[in-house]
Amino acid sequence: MALEDYKGVFTYAQQVDGELSSISLELIGKGKELADALGEKVTAVLIGSNVGGLTDKLGEYGADRVIVVDDPLLETYRTEQYAQALAGVINEYKPEIMLVGATAIGRDLGPTVSARVATGLTADCTKLDIGDFPLQAKPGVEQKHNQLLMTRPAFGGNTIATIACPDNRPQMATVRPGVMQKLEPVAGRKPEVINADIKITENNKTVTIEKVVKDVAKVANIMDAKILVSGGRGVGSAENFKLLDDLAEALGKGAMVSCSRAVVDNGWKPKDLQVGQTGKTVRPNIYFAIGISGAIQHVAGMEESDLIIAINKDEGAPIFDVADYGLVGDLNKIVPKLTEAIKAQKAKEA
Repeated sequence: MALEDYKGVFTYAQQVDGELSSISLELIGKGKELADALGEKVTAVLIGSNVGGLTDKLGEYGADRVIVVDDPLLETYRTEQYAQALAGVINEYKPEIMLVGATAIGRDLGPTVSARVATGLTADCTKLDIGDFPLQAKPGVEQKHNQLLMTRPAFGGNTIATIACPDNRPQMATVRPGVMQKLEPVAGRKPEVINADIKITENNKTVTIEKVVKDVAKVANIMDAKILVSGGRGVGSAENFKLLDDLAEALGKGAMVSCSRAVVDNGWKPKDLQVGQTGKTVRPNIYFAIGISGAIQHVAGMEESDLIIAINKDEGAPIFDVADYGLVGDLNKIVPKLTEAIKAQKAKEA
């Protein structure tokens, strides 16, 4: 493998039923930043059937180039056919970096493709940078420059690992949705479009899809909430979360209740509501951290919130280091008073 033959940053532009997933646009935003650091361009790889109409949107969100693999066999996601398409693009166009969203599709597609192109893959990344590896120069060890440094939680989220792939290309990573920022779209920005001639076939690995059943999610997505009322172990019990439910209701439309990992571990709330390294990354306009100590694993999932309000009885809790406003005291007294004050204010304004 001649590493110098691999150039540019490629991102997998996931689409489902002809609609681009949000992670596709997030990856282009990060890919553009990485490409600029390397003096290269960012290329989106679009796979599907009759998906050419999506290329303009990818260009508006920052893609310099879009490589399209369009085939009737790619109408619905199937591991084998999509792996043929993406591995074919990698083998022909030789990207230095290949980013895939850590969605249900990406968690399946990424490892399959990395094995086929004989490279490593760092899964579920929360941070990507260009830098030196090893991170610190060591006597007798060559320090390689312009490497993709891939950061992800390890050991159940109890530590953070930074990983590189210095000896193989492409450098591949799956990236957690909601972590990277989309670029502001530029209307009318057109990418270069290449229709790749990748042969897609059916073989003994092919899965036959008999029926597609679309299930409506029972739990709303906390990543879409404008206001999050998040509770931790300090809330005390599942029943006591009613205080947070009441506060969210008083705050009105766009407010939801979320939680820390400790709450999920105790069985008080479902994992779909968990914020943090091993949960979801959120960026609401307002984030209430109630009874949450502020461990690094939780903070990593909410520190980009526009306004953070912390309520905790421990004045030394780390959450106050990232909070814009902090209240030290008993949440059982503070939260009901806050709820009543919000209701009273809304009644005045009505």
